[in-house]
Amino acid sequence: MPTHPKPIQTRELPEGPAIRVRDLRVNYGDREILHGIEFEVQAGETMVILGGSGSGKTTLLRTLLGLERANSGHIWIRGQDILAMSESERDELRKKMGMAFQGGALFGSMTVGENIALPLREHTELDDSTIEIIVRLKLNQVNLTGFESYMPAQLSGGMKKRAAIARAMSMDPEILFFDEPSAGLDPIIAAGIDDLILKLKKAFGITMVVVTHELASAFLIADRMMLIDKGNIVASGTPKELQDSRNRRVRQFLDRIPEPELTDEIDYLQMLTGEIPPQKQ
Repeated sequence: MPTHPKPIQTRELPEGPAIRVRDLRVNYGDREILHGIEFEVQAGETMVILGGSGSGKTTLLRTLLGLERANSGHIWIRGQDILAMSESERDELRKKMGMAFQGGALFGSMTVGENIALPLREHTELDDSTIEIIVRLKLNQVNLTGFESYMPAQLSGGMKKRAAIARAMSMDPEILFFDEPSAGLDPIIAAGIDDLILKLKKAFGITMVVVTHELASAFLIADRMMLIDKGNIVASGTPKELQDSRNRRVRQFLDRIPEPELTDEIDYLQMLTGEIPPQKQ
């Protein structure tokens, strides 16, 4: 396997976009998952990351959050290179970021209000009465007023998503990340989540990064979007630019064109390994 240089230990990027990524490479063992990814997200912009299963989009999201360690490259967030930080410094930066996980990831043994209050109790010294006020405000922002005493198991799928967004908003983040925010929801409920994302952006001017494969949602909420395929960015631009793209892979993804059928088991093995079996050499 080729080796790649480690990140230069620079901490600050004084001016520039909210997120800037350069030559980002991530390996799982000997296998490289992200191959020199580069992109920028401007302050107040919603960037949608599209890609099929196994494309690398979730790995990219986890790396932006500092949950996955990059092998080389740079990720500047709010002007700071997170790959050159200590873990304690990354923890401090994460206080300015919110994450709404796929499925909500609410703690089942805690009420909705306790879930939303958790980041505030862990990372601030606010008194209980102030935290309770903030919890009510966040629930109101996601149209869940009065649900603070409910348990997650008592909520519908869409309500769990909204509660997860409220928790992600609890620390008033500057950057908000979403992992498949409308996945698993019926079209009407999914449209409600899309509308909520648009309202939050308009009200608070938050920079948003959204990972999804739901095309209807993507084209509704995105300012810009990019398509990842096999660890590479194959296209990026405005929703109209992607919609008008003639790139073969973009058209296959947007038009839902299936992969060609494999003719036999040898072709299947070759696809998985990237190697030509002896019979075909």
